[in-house]
Amino acid sequence: MVAEQVTPTRSELNRKRAQIELVKKGRDLLQQKRNALIEELRRSADEVLSEEQALDEAAAAARRALALALAHDGPETIGSAALAAQKPISVEIGSTRVMGVHVLRIAPKALVRTASDRPHSPTHSAPRLDAVALAFEAELEALLDLANHELRLRRLAEAIRETIRRVNALEYILLPKLQQQLKLIELRLAEREREDIYRLKMVKARHGRAHRAKFKQSFTP
Repeated sequence: MVAEQVTPTRSELNRKRAQIELVKKGRDLLQQKRNALIEELRRSADEVLSEEQALDEAAAAARRALALALAHDGPETIGSAALAAQKPISVEIGSTRVMGVHVLRIAPKALVRTASDRPHSPTHSAPRLDAVALAFEAELEALLDLANHELRLRRLAEAIRETIRRVNALEYILLPKLQQQLKLIELRLAEREREDIYRLKMVKARHGRAHRAKFKQSFTP
């Protein structure tokens, strides 16, 4: 199959050499990109671990605040305050680029409010309720921060897999194929050169014999 895909000429030989050099440069650049992405992935993984710890701490603080409020104010008061504070949370999804990789990003948004901005039941308001709301708002912020870093981590992992596939395709498929074609062209050109040298020697030999025969005839009486 390779033999049908090459033309044993000097121009084709130079073209294959140029293709091989171009593929090697592309492979090297992709390997550098892969290494940089792996390093960025490690940093992002550390950030995810840190955000997970922050979320665990925020969640524990929120549960403690809720338990304290339930014990002092009762479930009816807490339930009434929760109904009064019901409000949908909206986030903006944007994008950014990390090491040339497109990554979805949750736009930062402050969710922790002041006591005056936080709605309460018209009949119940206490510092403990504000503490519960504050704690759960902080937990929600920590959750969104973690989601942001996990989106980044997942996209980096996908980019690394894709880059590795491209490196392997160049390293183990395209480059060996081009090198094999180059070798075949070199062999055919060398064979053609040997044939040309052989033909040239044969021509010289025939001319030599003809010249000697003619020389002998000129001295024949």
